[in-house]
Amino acid sequence: MNLPGDFEVVFSEERIRARTRELGAGITRDLLADDPAAELVAVGILKGSLLFMADLVREIRVPLYCDFLRVASYEGMESTGVVRLEFDLTQPIAGKHVLIVEDIIDTGLTMRFLLENLRLKKPRSLKVCSLLDKPANRKAPVEVDYVGFTIPNRFVIGYGLDLEGLYRNLPYIAAKRV
Repeated sequence: MNLPGDFEVVFSEERIRARTRELGAGITRDLLADDPAAELVAVGILKGSLLFMADLVREIRVPLYCDFLRVASYEGMESTGVVRLEFDLTQPIAGKHVLIVEDIIDTGLTMRFLLENLRLKKPRSLKVCSLLDKPANRKAPVEVDYVGFTIPNRFVIGYGLDLEGLYRNLPYIAAKRV
């Protein structure tokens, strides 16, 4: 599949794979240091985190469950600023270690909404892992425990990230040229 002409590759498949391995090792280390008998609930935020989450959970070396949430806050290349929960968890997380797995944290509004929502479910711990972090566009402060890559304020596609539903299946991440 060809990239749109106004996009360029910014993170190769190999670089993403290496960073995902590092993130999985760090999550495993931190979780086991806190709780040697830890089990984890990895909560992927659909649809964008699907590819990243699949690769990340294979690198985490503790027993884990996978669940998903689906939220919406984008139209085209712009955030609407309004977050809607479209699909909720299928299992309780009370008393469990929970890791939110996100493709990108942009304005912070979606993550703030998710953290507030999930804290009400009383997990034992709640951490955030995002493949990409775009702090320059932040409108709501959020703490991200594990970040794959910090990026400038550019629109990105590939490896789960889309442009109106397309390009999620690219094995790399590309950004709109400036």
